[in-house]
Amino acid sequence: MATVCFGAFMGQLDASIVTLTYGSLRSEFGTSLAAVEWVSLAYLLTLVALLVPMGRLSDAHGRKLMYLYGFVVFTVASAACGLAPALGALVGFRILQAVGAALMQANSVALVTTSAPPDRMRTALGVQAAAQALGLALGPTVGGALVATWGWRWVFGVNVPIGLLALVAGQYLLPRTRAHHPSSGFDWAGLGWLALATTTALLGVSAASGLPVPGWGIAVLFAVAGAAGWAFVARQQRAAAPLLDLALLRGRAVSTGLVGALCGYLVLFGPLVLVPIALTAGGTSELVAGLVLTALPGGFALGATGADRLLPRSMSERARCLVGALVCVGALAAMAVLPMTDRSLPLVLALLGLGLGTFTPANNALIMGSIPAGSSGTGGGLVNMARGLGTALGVALVTLALHLAPPGGPGLHGARWAVLILLAAAVITVAAAWLGPRKPLAPGAAARRRGQSPRRV
Repeated sequence: MATVCFGAFMGQLDASIVTLTYGSLRSEFGTSLAAVEWVSLAYLLTLVALLVPMGRLSDAHGRKLMYLYGFVVFTVASAACGLAPALGALVGFRILQAVGAALMQANSVALVTTSAPPDRMRTALGVQAAAQALGLALGPTVGGALVATWGWRWVFGVNVPIGLLALVAGQYLLPRTRAHHPSSGFDWAGLGWLALATTTALLGVSAASGLPVPGWGIAVLFAVAGAAGWAFVARQQRAAAPLLDLALLRGRAVSTGLVGALCGYLVLFGPLVLVPIALTAGGTSELVAGLVLTALPGGFALGATGADRLLPRSMSERARCLVGALVCVGALAAMAVLPMTDRSLPLVLALLGLGLGTFTPANNALIMGSIPAGSSGTGGGLVNMARGLGTALGVALVTLALHLAPPGGPGLHGARWAVLILLAAAVITVAAAWLGPRKPLAPGAAARRRGQSPRRV
């Protein structure tokens, strides 16, 4: 668990720390916010496209092996990002970094769920989520301090020593996969359709956020995204070795859980972009903005580790999801009416994080408990793909709101519109939790329903 948490910590540290570099990158490279956001979006798009394929490869060839390869690629790419001479090069190195992150994240949940006893799965997933929250919590603080002192390049350089330590720990502490599930091939066409769908959809949102793309071009991007998504589903239905077994999505626990995971991470990452921009625009320093933002992942860590002790043990996963999602709605409703200052935001952000920390482990347990152990790598990839899509949408939609209604403009300014978008996502999270199964499937039940034999790997 401790070794797996290195990867969880590292991935989220990198995701949150980068948002503090936006102002410095705009100044150094003389470009727009819509262009700079691709430092995050290029990473997230690559990650989303590769999570399910990497999970499938890990099921076939061994999770420890793929996990360690991920550390190597991620660490080398982090060093390259810190040395990037131009914005284009930085975006390219971030894509390489995302390849390594996909190898790590596709295996993180799978390594936990195939090692923890069924009655301790939620607790184990809570520990893993707490490690992610620790990375998120340190990201804004460390990022603000590094940008204010040594510059934005050290934001990427900090990953190198962490990656080297995690690589050594993984080599000696992670157990080898005892049984493999070799596949008959790899669905390259499916990967292409999936990558095209996610890339064009988020490129369309980003273009609407301020990139120099005409209106008809934005419409074409969304049309291509819809067509590619349809083609991906059609391909999975007839491929001999599909990237994604669509039968996994037919269970209510998995389908509603993935919607909840997407919206939950949209709500989590939206403020990571919004708060630094809103505070620094009002004259707050980047270091103080980072310290304020720490309240969100700090509350997440508290909820992920403490909710199991505070809530009744007899409470179902669905009920825990509902409690956490409703707390998120309340926190975002308060944020929509309170002034966005460094005095009012910490408590609201901490409450939002507490709700998300309560929701996420229970939601993950619902999903992974309904996926056969032999497909846990693919299931973990699905969970992390939903998270990645939510993260990318959080970045893109907040940027879109700020672009369409700039702060300080007439009427409801951009920051308030962004909060309303996050509030709508939180309401969808409540709906997904409400529609979840009243009596969740026991682990392996999904496999038995399809006539498979659930095996632990």
